[in-house]
Amino acid sequence: MEPAMEQVQPLPATAMPGRRKSVFTEVGLVDETTIRRERSPAPILKSDPTPKRSRPRPARLVRFQSKHDVFQDDKKPLDEDSEWESTTDSDDSDFEALTTTRLYPNQHVLTYSKIYRLALLAIILALLLPILQTNPISTVGVKGGVIPPHPANYVEAAAFSKRDDTNTQVCKRWSHQSTIVNGTLYIYGGRSTTDSTQTTDTWGNDFLTLDLTKSWQISSPSLTGLPRPSGPPEVANGYLWNSHQSLFLYGGEFSEFPTTPPVAYSMWEYSIGSKQWIEHKDPKTADGNNAAPGGQPVQSSAEGAGFGVSTLGRGWYFGGHLDYHTTEGWSEQTARVYLKSLLEFTFPGFANDAVESLGDGKVAGQDGVFRNITEGGMQDTAGFTERADGLLLYVPGFGDEGLLLGLTGGVNETFTQMNVIDVYDIANSTWYKQTTSGKSPKYRVNPCGVVAAAADGSSYNIYMFGGQNLQPAGAQTQYDDMWILSIPSFTWISVNTSTQSVPYARAGHSCHIWDGQMIVIGGYVGQELSCDSPGIYVFNTSSLSWSDQFTALTGDKALQAYTGKSDDSGNPLAQQANQRGFDSKAGLEGSYGYEVPAAVQSVIGGKETGGATLTAPVQTPTEGPLKTGKPITYTLTGPNGAIVTETTTLPAPSSGGGKNIGAIIAGTIAGVFAIVAAYMAFCAWIYRKQVKIWKNHAAMVTQRAANNEKSGHSAAGATVTSSGKNSTERAGPRDILLAMSTTNTSSAGNSGLHTLPGDGVVRNSGEGGTAYTGAGGLSEARGGAGGTDALGRKSSVGSSTDDLLEGQEPSFWGVNGVLLNPRRSLRVINRD
Repeated sequence: MEPAMEQVQPLPATAMPGRRKSVFTEVGLVDETTIRRERSPAPILKSDPTPKRSRPRPARLVRFQSKHDVFQDDKKPLDEDSEWESTTDSDDSDFEALTTTRLYPNQHVLTYSKIYRLALLAIILALLLPILQTNPISTVGVKGGVIPPHPANYVEAAAFSKRDDTNTQVCKRWSHQSTIVNGTLYIYGGRSTTDSTQTTDTWGNDFLTLDLTKSWQISSPSLTGLPRPSGPPEVANGYLWNSHQSLFLYGGEFSEFPTTPPVAYSMWEYSIGSKQWIEHKDPKTADGNNAAPGGQPVQSSAEGAGFGVSTLGRGWYFGGHLDYHTTEGWSEQTARVYLKSLLEFTFPGFANDAVESLGDGKVAGQDGVFRNITEGGMQDTAGFTERADGLLLYVPGFGDEGLLLGLTGGVNETFTQMNVIDVYDIANSTWYKQTTSGKSPKYRVNPCGVVAAAADGSSYNIYMFGGQNLQPAGAQTQYDDMWILSIPSFTWISVNTSTQSVPYARAGHSCHIWDGQMIVIGGYVGQELSCDSPGIYVFNTSSLSWSDQFTALTGDKALQAYTGKSDDSGNPLAQQANQRGFDSKAGLEGSYGYEVPAAVQSVIGGKETGGATLTAPVQTPTEGPLKTGKPITYTLTGPNGAIVTETTTLPAPSSGGGKNIGAIIAGTIAGVFAIVAAYMAFCAWIYRKQVKIWKNHAAMVTQRAANNEKSGHSAAGATVTSSGKNSTERAGPRDILLAMSTTNTSSAGNSGLHTLPGDGVVRNSGEGGTAYTGAGGLSEARGGAGGTDALGRKSSVGSSTDDLLEGQEPSFWGVNGVLLNPRRSLRVINRD
């Protein structure tokens, strides 16, 4: 056995210039002694208790510090104290030394590798944590938390996780829920198809917006897909209210193909600020005016008519139906039930005096308040029918909080009449009926409608588009006509669009008004049309024409606040500029820029800004706010603040204040009649005076003529002959005066005999002029007709005679009568 080497402590090798150093050396090629001397400096010997022979460290020794062998052999491992192994001068010794060498991994290299791996893992986790936080793996494990004491009644405003964004590109879209907030139109749920062959799986929870603060073409509307929520159900034919802070989803029916069982109803709220959906479980009704007893669970109906007024803080849902597609636990064997109730929802933070729990100025809590109105006026009578698929629209004024109008609708096979409209007084929670005038539209279901307000508030015009009939089910006929119902005259007006590019006939669409333009969203267009994409259309309510684009008028002003100051430019509700506000006196939302069309003006009077002359129903109402109330009217002002137009209002309901228009009109008419009567009396006095003068003159002339005949005297050499009877025997006063008038018009150059018509009296005209007896009985010679003197002045006596008679008896009527020519008669009287 080869003697053991002494343990040595190696020193760092010094750098040797010139030759490349190698761990291994080939034997026999170079002098090994020289190589050892150059590459292996003298080692430092360590003392050891056991005497060992000191020997230089071999140059080709390789050692890895490790506990594991890289090369396996049958030899016993070296002693731990032996840090180095030597080589012999022979090849066998070298090979034996090499085979007995153990290779150990470097501990430092392993340490650095672990650090790199940990750093890489940390980077990966840093990248994955946001993704995991956005999409938590909720299916793994359970969610811990404190169990509420009453889980069934506990309402948690929990935010639900987001899902994929909604696809804005669809083939068809209909039966959805939509509303507008600050120039953004929100669309939720409904039914849609992605290709022309799809017939099932059409229900969904699509959630998207349409930007109305910017202009766009109908071929590329400004749609944005929002994340599909995981909480709210996939429903159609419900309604979406808004409070300008939140959206509230009510009602709707679940999928029919394939059938999806309904779940227990919850009110779903979408917080616009936080972009989260909130569930309000198990809502109950409250006691209130003309309402069913409170404490009842709110049922989820579908295909009713909805409307919301954010300025009042309330939304309504009228009619609809309940069946196994809307109500949890409803049997398929139980027939569908149609409704005529009006469900009211008071938004959180708003007051409602008609609800008992909100008396004394209290406001609704975070869950809002429901009231089921079933006994409002004639609502419980036979003439007030159940209905679905109709319209519910809002008109300000008349009552303290405005009116709701229920139009169209029907049940399985019958329709609601269109010539009589159901009117709901919001403040009194009472229904009335009002008859319309004009040709009514064809009855229908599933149309859409909006209301536009004239700038002065003198008229509110309802626009209704489309709809369909009821039978045969699944093959109904859709309509593409446009109608206007003008309020308060309640007059139907048909809009002629025969020469326009009208959208395809449709039903189940929604429409909204913004900047005086009617935006139509989707609609069922039947089976003949493969796709209706993007399916958004615009109707200009002022020019009564379909447009190929939406033109934003309010723009970014819809995103600005309005505080009521005159210099505020904000218009978040797109109201007419002079109607901005947030109370019951405020104008209609979306009417900014609206002008009353000429076709409407021709029926109700007025001009573009209003001024309607028909300010009451053509068919006089018998009761309700249309009989006793008055509309809200507004003053128009110009850019400099000057008043441009002021409108009148209907009489107040016997409050004693304000102007009595009826009395003013009656007084004006009475004054006109008084003036006419006074004038007639004056003319009668003149006529009587003139007739008296005429009679006096006639008597005087007759007497003078008689005297002349008796004396045989003639004036100025005139010879009077008779044909058998004298003039007094043959001529009456009128004939004599007529003869005088005729004689007076002869010229100075005439000579010869003049015979008075009908009396046989012949007068001889001298060369100097005509001799006649004047009105005063004086005989005068005048130089020609008209009786002028040498200076050309007209004789007053001759003029008086001319004006007095001109050969005719005075008359009250006629062109020359006293009534139409009093000045002439007065001149005769004054000259006399």
